[in-house]
Amino acid sequence: MDPTNGLSDIERGEVRALTIHSFTNQPVRLLRVLRFAARMGFKLEQRTQEWLELAMERDLHHSITPEDAGGELRALAREEQPSGTLKSWEEHGLMEIVHPVLAKKKPDYEAINQLSKVRDDLMMAGLRPRLATPMLLAILGRLKDREQSSLLGKLGFRAAETDAILSFVEDAEASAKELSGKKLNAPIDAYKFIEKLPVDRLGYLLAETRNSAALSKIKAYLNKWRPLRAGIGTVREELTRIGMPEGPKFDAVVEQMFALQLNGRGKTPEEREKTLRKLSGIKEAPKQKEAKGKEKKAGKSSEKAHDALMKMQGKPKGKPSPAAAAHKPVVKSGKPVAKAKRKK
Repeated sequence: MDPTNGLSDIERGEVRALTIHSFTNQPVRLLRVLRFAARMGFKLEQRTQEWLELAMERDLHHSITPEDAGGELRALAREEQPSGTLKSWEEHGLMEIVHPVLAKKKPDYEAINQLSKVRDDLMMAGLRPRLATPMLLAILGRLKDREQSSLLGKLGFRAAETDAILSFVEDAEASAKELSGKKLNAPIDAYKFIEKLPVDRLGYLLAETRNSAALSKIKAYLNKWRPLRAGIGTVREELTRIGMPEGPKFDAVVEQMFALQLNGRGKTPEEREKTLRKLSGIKEAPKQKEAKGKEKKAGKSSEKAHDALMKMQGKPKGKPSPAAAAHKPVVKSGKPVAKAKRKK
């Protein structure tokens, strides 16, 4: 909190070091404070900026250990937008502290920005992307393989960790090749395969692969297939409504329906119900036949009641009374017959 105006550092949009010894005690904070400021889009508080410049004048940045620099590089790869931090490190002459080769060849900003966009797309699709490995490879994208290996080793990355990072691209492209193969032509098979892929591998392929067939399936998975899967609860409700009890067969029918939906079937409730009845073997109740039967029965009952009434009145069944007949004109050959004259 700034006592002069009562505003917090966040309200002023500033990053503040606690004491003048912050950078003296831990020189790696020179890298860290710039990373924090870039992450939040803040500037350094005035005294903190002065202390940082003083630490640089005293050459404290050269006392940052490779392991500490490696830790900051790891943390940077987990940031959503690493470009701002990298450019800030360059402006303050700290990129060389991370590694001289990286300072000379520069990070691959185009690959970094593309991967950042992919991160946003994955989040919009409901995934929680952790793209540390592909982002680290994007930062080191302009370095040759042996230069990457040397840099990671000097920054304290373990051998197994380095091997996993350097083999990441090969493993991802192998997944893309399998995804574009004939065995995964059916949408349901492709869906199950993509669903098991690590999200960082999925993100890398979206950003970097040239395998158009694999890329098309991945985009379909994110934009069409996952939303369909999210609505599978509706299918379960509809299946319960038509009378199927839950169990293994119930789940199998739901999965069959989902596979058909991936192929464009079952878009309307009517079509889904028809398909679910066919898959489950539950036939629709004969409602129309029952209704017709009831109408016929009601008609016969009405006729019987009429006949009974006529019998009580001493009139023939189903025929009009003589008085009604006398008042009813008789038609022959299309001409009405004249009424009989009354006798005087």
